[in-house]
Amino acid sequence: MSEVTNTSANTSNREETTQKHTTRYTARYLTVTAMLSAVAFILMFFDFSVPFMPSFIKMDLSDLPELIGSFAMGPLCGVLVALVKNLLHLTISSTGGVGELSNFLLGAAFVLPAGLIYRAKKTKARALWGAILGAVIMGVFSVVSNNFLVYPFYYNFMAKDAILAAYQAILPGMKSILQCLICFNMPFTIIKGLLSVAITMLVYKPLSPILKGRQ
Repeated sequence: MSEVTNTSANTSNREETTQKHTTRYTARYLTVTAMLSAVAFILMFFDFSVPFMPSFIKMDLSDLPELIGSFAMGPLCGVLVALVKNLLHLTISSTGGVGELSNFLLGAAFVLPAGLIYRAKKTKARALWGAILGAVIMGVFSVVSNNFLVYPFYYNFMAKDAILAAYQAILPGMKSILQCLICFNMPFTIIKGLLSVAITMLVYKPLSPILKGRQ
């Protein structure tokens, strides 16, 4: 009888311990996601122009917290950071949500493959190649996103020919918006992603124990 009682008590203790671990992990997951989302939102304000792009296209590092979250807490965390960041930005949006939707889709295209590849085998090499692949996917997808979502919205405020002329001022040989998106926006987006990859490779190791609660 005592043996049965002890077994039951041990099972109950294990279940209680598991529940505590689950609760603790959930709380940390939500905290890290919220914190990284806030940082990503703030980074959206620190955008800047680059010489080889039209002035209406800006560089920022708001994808960086998404990638860090995807590595530290899993790919879903990175996607949630991208989502929350853009939901916050909706409160000050000047694009009617179109820019935020595109930004979210591009961010998800970046961090989801990176996080999935890293989760399968957590090595620095896998993290690097997964993130590079994510940056390339984001760059390719930016052509689709801009051509069918973002630029058609901008045409309501800026003539298509005026947008094309902004690209032609940099490279006169451009003949169409799609050509501009392939020659300008796609490599720009890939470089933007690779910049986040480079910074992540430098800061992730010291940040990882803090994010995961293993100081």
